Amino acid sequence: MRKFNAENERIKRRYVNYLREAKGQDEKSLDKVRAALVKFEDSTKFKPFKAFHIEQARHFKDALSSTKTVKGKPLALSTTDATLRLVKGFFHWLAGQQGFKKVLSYADVEYFNNNRNDARAAHAQRPVQYPSKQAAHHAFQGMAGQTELERRDKAMFAFLMITGARVGAVSSLRLKHINLVDGFVFQDGREVRTKAGKTITTWFFPMHPDYLANFTDWVGFLRNKKMFGPEDALFPRPERRLVDGKFVFDTLSREIYANGSKVNEVFRTAFAQVQMHPYHPHSIRKTLGQELSDRNLPLATQKAWSQNLGHENFTTTVSSYLPVTGQQQGELIKSLHPA
Repeated sequence: MRKFNAENERIKRRYVNYLREAKGQDEKSLDKVRAALVKFEDSTKFKPFKAFHIEQARHFKDALSSTKTVKGKPLALSTTDATLRLVKGFFHWLAGQQGFKKVLSYADVEYFNNNRNDARAAHAQRPVQYPSKQAAHHAFQGMAGQTELERRDKAMFAFLMITGARVGAVSSLRLKHINLVDGFVFQDGREVRTKAGKTITTWFFPMHPDYLANFTDWVGFLRNKKMFGPEDALFPRPERRLVDGKFVFDTLSREIYANGSKVNEVFRTAFAQVQMHPYHPHSIRKTLGQELSDRNLPLATQKAWSQNLGHENFTTTVSSYLPVTGQQQGELIKSLHPA
């Protein structure tokens, strides 16, 4: 059973409630805060927060640097930096609370800062692998499509290719969000698990026509053969049935998935089955970004493409999904004519 300090628990509950109600943070973010604070408490052997001393911050940083993952490797610099930031945020809030102003100063809180080199390295951008559109289509062609679940998986892959939607959204969409006549998906932030609850209208990207044909066939299958209604899942979970005394999962329910793990599994498996790198579904957003670059479109069309990815600012698309390697940088600059 995990150790705890009753007084600390009460304070943490107040802080979590503050983040939820005043800062609007979701439960996923709050869970990270809770986990970071437990790590800090563990390093102090669960001493009361009122007994805080700057040496505890130093000791905590040492503890993080010596912590190993389940694979026996040191914590990633990004993990350490994020943990320190979360704990620092808590103590910054605590320094302004009644009963702590005399025992904890804002200057004390600064001792949770990471060293500059590690902080810089933690936030350095690294090249992210992503499939070419040809590689993605090859993986798509290699997917089976006979059973209901196989058809669902293949349609899921196709949908990712024509929308670039995030896994949380894909796993929570319902048929009512799909408009095949006009060619778009309405990611309603009130019902769909979009990033930060944002509502996004995504028009189907003009990728390989096989994708749209497959997805259109899938929606027709659900509506006309399975008699699904507007509130039923676009990519439903399997239904559990009892056959010969054993549970089998060979047909569709009408329910959405609780999270995006199935979307990850389907996408990665599709590439692995054709002996390719098991790309993450989020990498398709970079594939779509590269397609934007390759098409040499007018500025207004580029902005529309960016908005289709859910970006309010075009600069987000450029910085996040239009990667330029060091080699490409050199080639592009050398190709320019003198002024």
